[in-house]
Amino acid sequence: MSRRTALGALSLSAVGFAGYQLRGQDEVLPTRPAARTGNNLIVRENKAIGSDQWPLGRDGLKGVTDDLAQIQGYASATSVTHGEPIDFHISSHIAQQCTITVYRIGHYDAVGARHLLTSEPVKVKPQKKPEPQPETGLISCDWPVTWTLDIPKTWISGLFLAVFTSQDGYRSYTPFVVRETARRSDVLMILPFTTYQAYNMWPLDGRTGKNLYKGYTADGKIGGNPERAFKVSFDRPYMQLGLPRWFDMDMSTARWAESSGYDITYATSLDLHEGRINPAHYTAIVFSGHDEYWSKEMRDCAEEAVAAGTHLAFLASNNIYFHIRLETGAEDRPSRVVTCYKEAPDPEPSDAGPTVRWRHLGKKHHKAEQRLMGVQYNGILAKPAPLVVSESKHWFWSGTGLRDSDEIPDLVAVEADGFNPSMPQPADTKQTLLASSPYVDSRNRARAMQNTSLCENYQGTLVFVAGTFHWPLALNDSDYVSPHVQRATSNLLNRMLEPRSTQ
Repeated sequence: MSRRTALGALSLSAVGFAGYQLRGQDEVLPTRPAARTGNNLIVRENKAIGSDQWPLGRDGLKGVTDDLAQIQGYASATSVTHGEPIDFHISSHIAQQCTITVYRIGHYDAVGARHLLTSEPVKVKPQKKPEPQPETGLISCDWPVTWTLDIPKTWISGLFLAVFTSQDGYRSYTPFVVRETARRSDVLMILPFTTYQAYNMWPLDGRTGKNLYKGYTADGKIGGNPERAFKVSFDRPYMQLGLPRWFDMDMSTARWAESSGYDITYATSLDLHEGRINPAHYTAIVFSGHDEYWSKEMRDCAEEAVAAGTHLAFLASNNIYFHIRLETGAEDRPSRVVTCYKEAPDPEPSDAGPTVRWRHLGKKHHKAEQRLMGVQYNGILAKPAPLVVSESKHWFWSGTGLRDSDEIPDLVAVEADGFNPSMPQPADTKQTLLASSPYVDSRNRARAMQNTSLCENYQGTLVFVAGTFHWPLALNDSDYVSPHVQRATSNLLNRMLEPRSTQ
């Protein structure tokens, strides 16, 4: 899209779509209480002493590789709640002992994590790396349980890391979430575990590994679509160190949100899928990172949230892009396999349709992601580009000191979203494009336009999309942090958390 076309779309979108009603007109709004920012469990939790002992390099500990598999493990669930057990399945390159240490990610006076417990030494030994299933490429481990953790009632909802440390000096990780879906909170943050697994190419060993993008050729090189898997399993470690690809985006968001004192709880994309989330329990739902792979159940929950008056904030880009199925795994455990055939024929499409791009489902692109979010994925960047500010007088940019056409350097990166006037748009909604940033799509060298978008429907319910990978990193990551992004995101959440009552 040319810059002129994008600016034309901006002026059109600011007017809004047919039937749109502004706030304050005779309309029954969803009831939401006053925000609990600054006086809640999260603030009290973050007064605890933090720990910086979880990263590599402490006490000479070394990282692992998939080909040697010095110490690696996976969890039996992506999220658990109080009183529920979570099992860890661990393999080592030699028979030895290891410990499992659990940390909660947060602010903790800028340290970034809190140490909660360390297990007694447990015995580990080598476990078999399974071969991919010939038809689907599925790689699923059946390693025995090494250690089980029962979640204490004193642990509040959050993003957690299990850290595996071997007797011979190696360390790896696996993440999980403690959820409290029975507790209402102002904000619910969703961790994109289905997308984590889509990118997981374990084992990255030169022979076996596959994800939903790639696999190995016969000569040990990384191939592409012909070698990729159609199904990937949660019953395996994440590749290499065990920290999923793009996990830093979610850690950055969590640390920033907790440093800001928001009343926040956490859940995963699988919780959306399995029906554990009641959107009406939250004033806003934040999708903190790269959230590309969505089942029908996940999307239904997001659409129900907007209908219930719950605001949505997508802090990255390329969200709700591929339609997936979640299938049972070993021992008939639900939602342990992510299925996505993409361009290949789907042999078992569900009632929701085949596992293709959402924009290819329904007549006239009826299910395109833009229909919910207002913008959609439109390109890949070879190198970062500046985000170019639009509508600088809007409350979103208040206090940033930015003016129209001002640039925030290197903020548009990796993948971008933009407004496409030929695709379906949210009904009864006013849209404001808060950034219009030209960039070059590395796939075809064509010029494209990134947009940061805010949609407001007739109820006053907001759907925000940052439209770039670097937005969540700019909240807290020391290599990317931007006071402009921090202030704008605070403006957004504070506006979302304004109390609403029946009129």
